[in-house]
Amino acid sequence: MAKTKPGKKDLDSYTIKGTNKVVKVGDCVLMRPAESEKPPYVARVEKIEADHRNNVRVRVRWYYRPEESIGGRRQFHGAKELFLSDHYDMQSAHTIEGKCIVHSFKNYTKLENVGAEDYFCRFEYKAATGAFTPDRVAVYCKCEMPYNPDDLMVQCEGCKDWFHPSCMGMTIEQAKKLDHFLCSDCDSENDAKRSMNGFTASPINEPKDDQIVEVLL
Repeated sequence: MAKTKPGKKDLDSYTIKGTNKVVKVGDCVLMRPAESEKPPYVARVEKIEADHRNNVRVRVRWYYRPEESIGGRRQFHGAKELFLSDHYDMQSAHTIEGKCIVHSFKNYTKLENVGAEDYFCRFEYKAATGAFTPDRVAVYCKCEMPYNPDDLMVQCEGCKDWFHPSCMGMTIEQAKKLDHFLCSDCDSENDAKRSMNGFTASPINEPKDDQIVEVLL
């Protein structure tokens, strides 16, 4: 942690103006944008300090939305997806509008209900170069795309891969009514009696080695 300059003191917390919400170091916050029509910025608080006049400032590490990145938003990016950037700033604490939660990708997929304050992050992002960490992710389906948690997918009982209904020639409504599913490859190869197991609605199993490919983010 950077040393506080003379005349300034570190604070353990800050109460958001007009609320009873308390922000501490490590919390994720929503910050007021300069242009009112834009959504609030999301940042992680790294440091809270006050000067001799009791003006409170926060050092933040910014999260970027996909559309704010060099590559832009892609098909597999979720609506609530953020990238943890290497971009830091000092901001007035008065620009903090509220708190939010940035979940890990795995924890986000397990949420029963996604609230307005819920986001997720699976990549770190270098703002200057547009590079991502990790640069390899699991892909699924015939379209070989990473998983978007906003999209329904069905799991094949044969190969255990996950598929978008549209890529299998089905509507979402048809997919939701399935008791079991075999992809076209497994269906043509499997004449044995098929099990009637159900499936969950997201690919939470570990991908096979041949499903890990480099994706040009």
